[in-house]
Amino acid sequence: MATLELVGGMALAVVTLRDVFDTVVVPGGSRTSLRVAQRSVFLLLPVWKRIRARNDVSATFGPLMLVLSFVVWMVLLTLAFGMMAHALSDSFQPPLPSFSQAVFLAGSALVTIGLSETDALGVARWVVVAAGFCGLAVMTMAVTYLLEVQSSIAGRDAAILKMCSSAGDPPSALALLERHAAIGSGAELADVMKDGRDWCAQVQQSHTTHPSLVYFRSVGTGAGWPATLGALLDLALIVEHCLEIPELRGRAALLRQDGTRMAEALIDLLQIPKAAQAQPFDYAELRHRLVAAGYAVRPAADATNFPAHRAELSRLPAALADHLGKPSAPLILDRSH
Repeated sequence: MATLELVGGMALAVVTLRDVFDTVVVPGGSRTSLRVAQRSVFLLLPVWKRIRARNDVSATFGPLMLVLSFVVWMVLLTLAFGMMAHALSDSFQPPLPSFSQAVFLAGSALVTIGLSETDALGVARWVVVAAGFCGLAVMTMAVTYLLEVQSSIAGRDAAILKMCSSAGDPPSALALLERHAAIGSGAELADVMKDGRDWCAQVQQSHTTHPSLVYFRSVGTGAGWPATLGALLDLALIVEHCLEIPELRGRAALLRQDGTRMAEALIDLLQIPKAAQAQPFDYAELRHRLVAAGYAVRPAADATNFPAHRAELSRLPAALADHLGKPSAPLILDRSH
């Protein structure tokens, strides 16, 4: 039994450390069987919404899941090294009288405070040293992880604030186009789409790697990041199908592909269905306002597929917005906004 306990403790420690390493250090997210960060979110989100009796996710949920992941990792390591210490109880002086005492010894070694008055002998010394080293490593990675999270959130929200300042809150692709036309900066649309592609790639990489980032609320705006994604997809569709600007059509197609890939990756990660139906809009009003803003609009016959494409594509960001209890991006924002 002692041998099985020792082997079981070693296996649990290895699996836990692999999960920490894959989640914090390795790009692409955890590939181990534990996946503590993801499973904490999936298990607790329905409970959180039920307790609050609201569909939206509060500002504290994301940070709480982040901290909870490290708490769970430390608890699992404490249990793992406690099992190893208990299996080697005769190698301590005096011998460890119980499993709870072994867990206490392992915990004090993990947090590097060494409160236990028991001396380790032989192999047990290396168990205590390994526990201290692993605890120090996990706490160091926790600090690194927090810095990476803050950097990812700052990069994501900076683009959201820029979008809302020029496209409204929640942002609208039509409002963005009208704003750029009104101030004579239509030439900057190419840069907007390029920055949009960079933003989609950055958010996809960071949020699929660290799922708790999905639930961090954007500061300074009522709309969340799904609305920004929806506005970028709408912008891509309008430029690609409605506007007579050939030099931007390729950029628009690439933005649409990157935005779609980001949305589908996050929907698969969160295991949520696509929105049942798209938000309705007046296609005639869209064309009228584009012409009124001064844009060269393609003939209606050339843009007959736009409503169908928009109806299908907008279901992706709408599903993410519904999951977070946030508004989706309207295609046509009322002028009063």
